[in-house]
Amino acid sequence: MPESAYTTQPATFAPSRPGQLSTAALPDGARTVVTVCGELDLQAADELRAALRGALESAPEGIDLDLQGVVFCDCSALNVLLALREQALTEGKTVTIQAAGPVAERLLTLTGTWPLFTGAADDEAGGPELGAEVVQLRRAMQTRPTIDLARGVLMATFQLSPQDAWHVLVMVSQNTNTKLHVLAQDLVTAVQGEPLPDATQRQVSAAVSRLSESGGSGAAGDEGT
Repeated sequence: MPESAYTTQPATFAPSRPGQLSTAALPDGARTVVTVCGELDLQAADELRAALRGALESAPEGIDLDLQGVVFCDCSALNVLLALREQALTEGKTVTIQAAGPVAERLLTLTGTWPLFTGAADDEAGGPELGAEVVQLRRAMQTRPTIDLARGVLMATFQLSPQDAWHVLVMVSQNTNTKLHVLAQDLVTAVQGEPLPDATQRQVSAAVSRLSESGGSGAAGDEGT
């Protein structure tokens, strides 16, 4: 993959394949605006982490993210964002989301992490609330292994791709008004012998059927996060 941009000069990298991660960093006074486009998944996590850490290092006050061009985003990318914000807080900087499309916003909303990037808590960075903020970030990051396990359960049970399994998780979470990590824990527990609630079972079956009817990955892009 091409190197990500995080120099002090405006730079962009066009993706060589549809959906590939691309980033652009533009200094704006003491902050840096970083535009991120493409698919933010496990494959892109290392590149995304390097780009954002480089941008944060060169920005005295922090970075503002533009995620309008993100077409897919899962928990591997979320962990990158959460770790970045934790690092920024310990350095007396802030990370905010300046703009976000429905894909990125939906993930952050479902996982309860959207308020961490809206700037509401930025005035407290470095102050007495710093310890509590870092604890909250670490707690959010701890949910990822369970969510990844639940995605694996769906992949094995229904022969789904990683992205399709993610779409099913998101759809069921929305349709049952259940937090993503709670749903994931229920799915993992079900493998160990505890049955899923009937309503959740019906929603999982319906989501898989809907995904199959729409053609799987790509066709379900508007539903995914």
